[in-house]
Amino acid sequence: MSFDLDVLAIDPAASDDAVRAMATRCRSGQHPEGELDERIVGFYESLRARYPDFPPYRDDSPWMSMPLDVGTDHVSMNMSFGRRSTPAIELVVDLAARYGLTIYDPQGDEVARHHR
Repeated sequence: MSFDLDVLAIDPAASDDAVRAMATRCRSGQHPEGELDERIVGFYESLRARYPDFPPYRDDSPWMSMPLDVGTDHVSMNMSFGRRSTPAIELVVDLAARYGLTIYDPQGDEVARHHR
């Protein structure tokens, strides 16, 4: 079994509905053109330094689908349930806070803003 998480570069004041709409757009593959958001670049590089999404893969990889879906303004992850995902989730939350990003959990329809 697996679950999804989306990390979004969206204005912290954006409504939960705006976050949901952005996540839906990102997951549909409709990526906006333009420059990469520096926060997404920093988040993704830091995340894949610990959990690569290109070979060689680590034995403790939490990813169920690789490479991760990365756009100019988001990173979408499909993760395994279980002990492998727990430290990865903790890292995602920490990095989202460090880079001022919003996390959307589509399974629980939960928006978490981790802006410092």
